[in-house]
Amino acid sequence: MATMKLSYVLFIGFILHLVFLMSIFDIYFKTPIVRGITSNHNPVPGPAKRLVFIVADGLRADSFYSNAKDTTPFLRSKLESDGSWGVSHTRVPTESRPGIVALAAGIYEDPSAVFKGWKENPVEFDSLFNQSRYTWAWGSPDIVHMFKQEHVETMSYHPDDEDFSGKDSSWKLDEWVFNHVQFFFERAKNDSTLTDLLYKDKLVFFLHLLGLDTAGHTIKPHSKNYLENLQVVDRGVRDIEDLFENFYNDRKTSYVFTADHGMTNWGSHGAGSRDETEVPLLAWGPGVKEPRPAVLSDPKSPPEWQLSHLKRKDVKQADIVVLLASLIGCSIPVNSVGSLPHFYLDLPPESIADLMILNAQQLLNQALRKKDLVLRGPLSWYLHPYANVILKKEKLPLAHIQMLKKDYASAVTTAEELIGNCLEALHYYHTLYQQPLLFFVSLSFIGWIAILFCQLSNFRIDPSGSKRNCLFVFSGFVVFAVIQVQELEYQFYIYCLLPILLWWCVFATVDSWGSVLRSRSQVVKFFAAGAVMLLFIEIMVVAFFQRWVLSLGMLIISIWPLCRADLLNRLSPSLIFMWLFSCASVAFFPLLPVIGSESSLALV
Repeated sequence: MATMKLSYVLFIGFILHLVFLMSIFDIYFKTPIVRGITSNHNPVPGPAKRLVFIVADGLRADSFYSNAKDTTPFLRSKLESDGSWGVSHTRVPTESRPGIVALAAGIYEDPSAVFKGWKENPVEFDSLFNQSRYTWAWGSPDIVHMFKQEHVETMSYHPDDEDFSGKDSSWKLDEWVFNHVQFFFERAKNDSTLTDLLYKDKLVFFLHLLGLDTAGHTIKPHSKNYLENLQVVDRGVRDIEDLFENFYNDRKTSYVFTADHGMTNWGSHGAGSRDETEVPLLAWGPGVKEPRPAVLSDPKSPPEWQLSHLKRKDVKQADIVVLLASLIGCSIPVNSVGSLPHFYLDLPPESIADLMILNAQQLLNQALRKKDLVLRGPLSWYLHPYANVILKKEKLPLAHIQMLKKDYASAVTTAEELIGNCLEALHYYHTLYQQPLLFFVSLSFIGWIAILFCQLSNFRIDPSGSKRNCLFVFSGFVVFAVIQVQELEYQFYIYCLLPILLWWCVFATVDSWGSVLRSRSQVVKFFAAGAVMLLFIEIMVVAFFQRWVLSLGMLIISIWPLCRADLLNRLSPSLIFMWLFSCASVAFFPLLPVIGSESSLALV
């Protein structure tokens, strides 16, 4: 059989690279949602009957705390006299939808949502809004409508109102939210059914403020107009608190103010810099501790924040939903991976212990269900977890015993240990097949490189050879049978059988390989070419960690014509000089500083 035609090779290569691309999501970015779990009833009555949850889109911690005294005097007063504060640490990608999902559901977004523009749910998930008695949400249509359900009422402005053109009108989006909350309560005065509902418990009022995000993208986070937008947010939150306190007059409303992600100084987000992953968290109202003096073990804050005298309480972004649920007495969303930041709560010790045990039970349910889904099939004995992620289920009964003995501090400690075990187990089971899949996909990739090498060398593919064919058929049958009995997803058939097919093609050229290896000169050329290829591959890999290595690689390429006598005889001196000069010029760029959170127009 002759070598394949070029068009045939290109078509196969295109299909294979689609498989390689999709494998990235199956290896590294699988959905964290575990099906088949029921929620646990929250035994602790919420200290608040209702929650006002405000998310300022794109507000980073530094922008908020550094300008708080002058720009946000109301929120600063709440921070210093009424509530608890800290920094919420987000995860990449630092985009609006993943941040909101982490805040409302306690899960880190299924990355397949990127194919839907972060606007639609690739899979349905539980959230605080589902667990509430009723939720009202105002804000961007891309955000609030993804939570719309029977007991979640959403109100949004028109998508065309989201102006990223650079005009100084971003604050209008936030004023729209504040004004429509006012209109909502005006309507309630003439609607007895709505009024009756508003006086129930476990209510959530969600305000999504997009203005700061649009302002940051267009006029940058340190601009005057951005700070004016921040002032609009501060006045709006003050008016919202006045509205709720005057309407209810029962001091049963808790308030939580935070952001979904931060932003760099030049108006971007999505990556993992501190400016993008550190956002403010401020809570006040019933159930929230008042400010406490700072201690040495607290995280350190920049001097410009002027907050070194107050206790700073940092959390992971997914932890916030457990705090929100505890404030109004809701069940924790079933797939949440958050751990209750009990240091925010001003509750009796027994209530704190009950909430921690509830959190541990919710995570234990997930871990056990995940274990059952992963460790199924007759070969599960081979997949037993190593000792440090074995679920120590006896800790939950121990925590209950400690509760009965009124040893609340020990019960909290035991629950915290179990929460740590469960989170570690969830991560282990979630990534259990990661290494095998990575091995098979890498084997396929190397096999495809070997096939291309055979094509370039004009090696012939010989499908004959019964022993070889039987070996590959038997290997394919064994792999297929293992996947079948383990009830793995259909993708495993593609990823695990593909390398067997590719390497059959490689070994089908064994006769051609033999003729090459019998020639000493061919062997020398073969290994020399392989060494050069390996060198350049290593340079590319090392360059991910040390950028200057790229400069070294370009300098090596620049002297390439000087190492080829045939090229020196054919090329003109001027052309060789231009080659050396252009390669040396390109080698200069990796030595320049990286564009980080600060813009550098001259460098660009």
